[in-house]
Amino acid sequence: MTREEYLIIQKSSLFMGIEEQELESMLKCLSAVRKKYQKGEFILRFGDLVDSVGMVISGGANILQEDCWGNRNIIAAADPGQTFAESYACMQGQVLGVGVQAVQTSDILFLNIRRILQNCSSSCQFHTRLIQNLLILVAGKNLQLNEKLAHLSRRTTREKLFSYLSSEAIRQSGRIFEIPFNRQQLADYLSVDRSAMSGELSKMRKEGILDFDRNRFTIKRGLS
Repeated sequence: MTREEYLIIQKSSLFMGIEEQELESMLKCLSAVRKKYQKGEFILRFGDLVDSVGMVISGGANILQEDCWGNRNIIAAADPGQTFAESYACMQGQVLGVGVQAVQTSDILFLNIRRILQNCSSSCQFHTRLIQNLLILVAGKNLQLNEKLAHLSRRTTREKLFSYLSSEAIRQSGRIFEIPFNRQQLADYLSVDRSAMSGELSKMRKEGILDFDRNRFTIKRGLS
C-alpha cells in the first residue's frame, strides 16, 4: 500500500485521530483485506451476509436498493476514504438489504467488524478511539438517510432537485459545487424519471435559477 493510500485511510472518518505510524499495525490487527473490482461489478450483493466494514481506497461505489422488477434507487455514493455496510456488519446475521456496485475500477479495503468491536489481545492504544469513530460514523449515515428522506418528501421533481442541490451547496460551503452523480444516478437517487428530471434542469437553467456543466452546478437564486 502506498503512502498516499495510507493518508486516505488516515483522513477517513473511521480512523480520525489515529496517527499514520499506527495504521500499518492496526490494519493487521483488524484483519484488513484488500480487493479490486471493475466498473459495474458488484462489491456486495443483495442478500449477502457481511462481517466486515468496506472502505473505498480508490475509485468509487454506489449503494443501491432494488425492487423485484429491477428498478434501482441509489441510496448513497462512497468515494475514497468513505465506508459502507457498517450497520449490516454490526448486526450479525442480518442479510444485506442493499447492493454495493463499483462505479469505476476500485480498490476496496475490508475490515473485520469483530476485530473493530472487541479489544485486541495486544490492547492497541487507539482501539477505543476506533470504536468511538465507528459509532459517530453510523450516526452520521443515519443523518444522511434522514436528509435524503427530506428530499424525497418534496412533491415535484423540481422541488426534489432544488432540495438536494441546496443541501450540497450548504455542505460544500458555496453556490458552486460538484455532485457525485451522473444524470441517471441522480435520477435514481431522487427516485424520479431521468427524462423528466433533465427537462426540469433545463427549465431551471432558462429561468436563471441555476447553471450546470455535467456534475458541476451553480445555484443563482431560490425557487420563486
